[in-house]
Amino acid sequence: MRHAHEDTELRALVRRYVTPERRYQKLGGGVLTMPGPAYDRFVRALGEDAGRVTPDEIATLLEGGWRERRTAAWLIAVSRRTEFRERLGELLLDSEVCCVGLAYSVALAHFGTPRDAELLATYLDRYLRRPDLGYDQVVVMGALMFTGLNLGDDHCARFLAPGGLWHQWHAEAPHAPRTTDPATYLSLIRRLCAFADECAEPSETRTSLNQESNP
Repeated sequence: MRHAHEDTELRALVRRYVTPERRYQKLGGGVLTMPGPAYDRFVRALGEDAGRVTPDEIATLLEGGWRERRTAAWLIAVSRRTEFRERLGELLLDSEVCCVGLAYSVALAHFGTPRDAELLATYLDRYLRRPDLGYDQVVVMGALMFTGLNLGDDHCARFLAPGGLWHQWHAEAPHAPRTTDPATYLSLIRRLCAFADECAEPSETRTSLNQESNP
């Protein structure tokens, strides 16, 4: 049970990091289509907060609901707080709340180590066996593909092989995407990791991904 002072602390952190300009709603694929000036402000503010937030504040946000956890995962990704790797992997695997799996996946893909690949693969080992659950299978697969490409190791091979878990899940899950090719989700993860990199850059060196995507 949370104590009153803990709830007060969480509310203060939500006001500071989560709700300004409805940040929690924009973190994800939607940020890639924001208009240029708004995008630049968003990048700058997220980068500044990622550098400012403390480990204790991140840990508190990760105890909140989906809005708090999504924001915390993005702050972790931008600042590369790898000390939260295992916690993110745990939260991803538990899948206690909706709307956060993409943020966890981006953070782990952005770290991009063999351990991150293991955590993503562990998720797929569990949830590709559950066609009844429309969770984050597709974005986790994209994150694992991205990580494997950067590591030079095909961590997805056993899932994507003919008759493998990916194809079994796709054939049985009523909510699966029409295509069995997860390249769409690889592309999304790649663009979001590039966005995280941009947020982490000093403001004077930033170039807008939105302008590159919409010349």
